[in-house]
Amino acid sequence: MTEVMVPMIDERALSKLRWRCRRGLLENDLFIERFFARKGEQVSVTEAEGLTALMDLSDNDLLDLLLRRKEPSGEIDTAAVREVLAELRT
Repeated sequence: MTEVMVPMIDERALSKLRWRCRRGLLENDLFIERFFARKGEQVSVTEAEGLTALMDLSDNDLLDLLLRRKEPSGEIDTAAVREVLAELRT
């Protein structure tokens, strides 16, 4: 069985992403910090794309998604967003 290599972001991109993910609501920060604690330095390009898209949302819209009050729709409804959202919710 062969392993599929998933491209990971580099250290600099990870640092920028962590900075970009800082939020105004503590509740959002808790979900995001737990994600980074689990992933460590191993954030894939796809996960980074999903996180970046989610960070364009307002804090309240992001919290609604994280708490499953809403599901992604429109432009934000992509495979990358759904993948990272599933990770954030666990």
